[in-house]
Amino acid sequence: MLGKTPDQKQKNLFQPLIKEFINPEHPLVVLSDKIPWKELEDEFKGLYSYTGQPSKPVRMMSGLLILKQMYNLGDETLMPEWVRDPYFQYFCGEAEFQWRFPCDPSDLVHFRKRIGKEGVEKILELSVRLQPRKDLRKRDVLVDTTVQEKNITFPTDTKLYVKVIEKSIKIAKKEGLVLRQSYKRTTKHLLLKQRFAHHPKRKKEANKAQRKLRTIAGRLTRELERKLPEEKLNLYNNDLELFKKVIARKRLDKDKIYSLHEPETACIAKGKAHKKYEFGSKVSFAMLPGSNIIVGVVNFKGNPHDSTTLEDTLKHSKKISGKEFNNAIVDRGYRGKKKIDKTNIISPGPPIKDNQYQRRKKRRQCQSRAAIEPIIGHIKHDCRMARNYLKGTVGDEMNAILAGAAFNFRRLLRVIEQEIIFSVFEMIFPKKKFAILY
Repeated sequence: MLGKTPDQKQKNLFQPLIKEFINPEHPLVVLSDKIPWKELEDEFKGLYSYTGQPSKPVRMMSGLLILKQMYNLGDETLMPEWVRDPYFQYFCGEAEFQWRFPCDPSDLVHFRKRIGKEGVEKILELSVRLQPRKDLRKRDVLVDTTVQEKNITFPTDTKLYVKVIEKSIKIAKKEGLVLRQSYKRTTKHLLLKQRFAHHPKRKKEANKAQRKLRTIAGRLTRELERKLPEEKLNLYNNDLELFKKVIARKRLDKDKIYSLHEPETACIAKGKAHKKYEFGSKVSFAMLPGSNIIVGVVNFKGNPHDSTTLEDTLKHSKKISGKEFNNAIVDRGYRGKKKIDKTNIISPGPPIKDNQYQRRKKRRQCQSRAAIEPIIGHIKHDCRMARNYLKGTVGDEMNAILAGAAFNFRRLLRVIEQEIIFSVFEMIFPKKKFAILY
């Protein structure tokens, strides 16, 4: 059953309202009053039943999701911050100051699963719609891709073989199976031989130990297949297939497994000097030049070529912004694409002969594309996309979209701050004019 948000105007005889002792011109208060929370409630109320115990209000849960991404907090670390900050509480719809956690951190997990990808897209759409109208007039869009890294350890063959051994023993213990040998002591000694494996004098011994770990992993997997009853074998079929892929993989294979708990993780090389390979998923961003508003975020499974991601990104940006763009400005990684529907694809190339105006125009457009690079860096490190802690491909999609929405909300906070500052300046200096930077 859908819970109701408290009335923030209804006074209490024994306790003052939050609005009576906070600054009404604080950017978070102004932003909270601008967001159409009723629209979000109407959007999500179909996901709740009409009977049972009342849930947490939609405004509270949506506000917690937005604040979590805006201030780069985790599900657990958000709760003490919320109790400490009355502006966080007002943003989430509380009428009176609270001393306890608003919900259990796991409730955020359940709420994300409830609203799904469509729900977080609604939040992104709101973050775009609330921006000043003059900043949304651009008919061009900048597009680029980046890697959203998963929360996994750096994958090596040895680590994966040990994980297979540990998981096989865990399954056997859970089902009450007696294995011929647990290999605990053997695994420990073989792991010690992996230390300084790249040293010339230890390389041969380390390779031999790695092959032995692989043999043990295969032996335990086959023993589980033999001893598990048929109904239990169907239950663990996916795990066993994953173990076999890890054991059978070779150096030049495609679609390798890099993590047992996140098997969809891909290895992506972006040509960075400090980080040759990144393990996660590819994310494409669409941004308006000049205003730096994120209008499209699409997560892709695996490592597709950038040119194949462009069509889906433009469709998503049209869905979020409600308009079709004349030009999409990209880098040389998108070569091969000239036009998608009514959108021209502009990328650096040979200069246009005998037309100085067109040459200068194209040069300015391609130079403007460089602005998306630092924006992606800010989204990663300020809006919780540097490392993705949400599970599965759905978690990849939701985290990337929420990061884009949080970046837009942070921009809106800066706009509100400047409007407040300039309103004060205009009162002091009525004859002077001031321009808002954002």
